[in-house]
Amino acid sequence: KEIKIFFYEDFHLVFYLIILLSIFFIFFSFNSDFTDIFFSISSSISNIGFSTDMPNLNLSFIYIILVIIGGSFFSTSSGLRFIRIYTLLKFSLNQVLSFSKPRNIFMSKLAFSKINFNFDVINKYFLSIIIFIISLFSLTILLSFFNIEFEQSLKLAVLTLMNTVNSSSYGLGDFDFNNLHFLNKYCLIVFMIIGRIELLTILLILKKYLFKN
Repeated sequence: KEIKIFFYEDFHLVFYLIILLSIFFIFFSFNSDFTDIFFSISSSISNIGFSTDMPNLNLSFIYIILVIIGGSFFSTSSGLRFIRIYTLLKFSLNQVLSFSKPRNIFMSKLAFSKINFNFDVINKYFLSIIIFIISLFSLTILLSFFNIEFEQSLKLAVLTLMNTVNSSSYGLGDFDFNNLHFLNKYCLIVFMIIGRIELLTILLILKKYLFKN
């Protein structure tokens, strides 16, 4: 079943990428070479972070959102994963519809497949997003304490948790890490590790060994 989920997620990501490219091509390509935008989109959703020297289109927060969503399970980098967000949105919608139409049964099924997500999987997805939100705001607050602007702190926190290189696409191309306080550097290292292995994994390991009964 896990292999099928991996396959179908990559299948959905094709549509996800096509929709993104269509939107950017229609609304944002008039002032820039579309190949630069395509490279930035691909780099963001795969959590690589590289970009070309493109003109400022004020798209940094859009690229940050793409970084947060991230790529597929096959990716070695981080990201909340498109399938998690898609599944939670569909499950939430089904719950609302089930209350409005109690006689109908709504299944949390992955589109274009026969895979149904049970409550354990949905709870795991929900918990991982909650942990990400807590980690994001914690790191943002810690960075803000050392006189880093809130916008830069937020972007830097996202890129750190998602293990993504900072670049001009995110408005951090000129950010100087050499001038950071050493405590800031240690915070970035710790949260980078958390983003890589996910705090949820650490909690599950601790639960296994500390609460054996």
